[in-house]
Amino acid sequence: QKREISNFDYLMYLNTLAGRSYNDYMQYPVFPWVLADYHSETLNLTNPQTFRDLSKPMGAQTVERKHKFIQRFNEVEKSEGDPSAQCHYCTHYSSAIIVASYLVRMEPFTQTFCSLQGGSFDVADRMFHSVKSTWESASRDNMSDVRELTPEFFYLPEFLTNANHFEFGCMQDGTVLGDVQLPPWADGDPHKFILLHRQALESDYVSAHLHCWIDLIFGHKQHGSAAVEAVNTYHPYFYGDKMDLNNIKDPLIKSTILGFISNFGQIPKQV
Repeated sequence: QKREISNFDYLMYLNTLAGRSYNDYMQYPVFPWVLADYHSETLNLTNPQTFRDLSKPMGAQTVERKHKFIQRFNEVEKSEGDPSAQCHYCTHYSSAIIVASYLVRMEPFTQTFCSLQGGSFDVADRMFHSVKSTWESASRDNMSDVRELTPEFFYLPEFLTNANHFEFGCMQDGTVLGDVQLPPWADGDPHKFILLHRQALESDYVSAHLHCWIDLIFGHKQHGSAAVEAVNTYHPYFYGDKMDLNNIKDPLIKSTILGFISNFGQIPKQV
């Protein structure tokens, strides 16, 4: 509020307090999508329509999608299944594979991605290849995709270029997968993309609404009735600090939970 610290620094501080670290891909720092405009020739940071709705999780960015996730939540309640597993999302907004897929063009993330994928790159069409299509998938199109961003989207142009000339293969339309496709307003320049994206993060609109996103990820809307109301509940296994593994005697259940967490991600500690 006093403009003595940037939004970027504040988010990094919160991530650290919540136990997130660059040293742990399973608990990597998580940053928000801040823009919703990946099609305009120029980026207008004075127009509220340019921005993502920071008061809603990625699963509730469109009305239609939000209702589908609410329906899923209600169906678990009616079914014979375990009511404690009632949730809106069975996938997570930050996990080792999400981090490695975003940063796959740089080592050591390339090797990490391949090891998580069983030793090779994924099918080209499923690789991170376009900022616009990734936003559309995570905010609208794909019911199993609610991913947020990593800090690198706001300071590191190198992760957007295939400087190491990795052979990721061809997409179904014949496009050879190389550098990440950028929005028109970036003019094909990764440095310009990072500059404008960082300006968006530090803009007046984001500064005025960032606390809403922080409530969802690090605050009181993380779990409980406030999370249900905000369409922001995840599979119980994602809440690492709520799972008392010491009391679980069955080694198979214990290893299943640990495997689930390592593969799909963890909710940050509430701060």
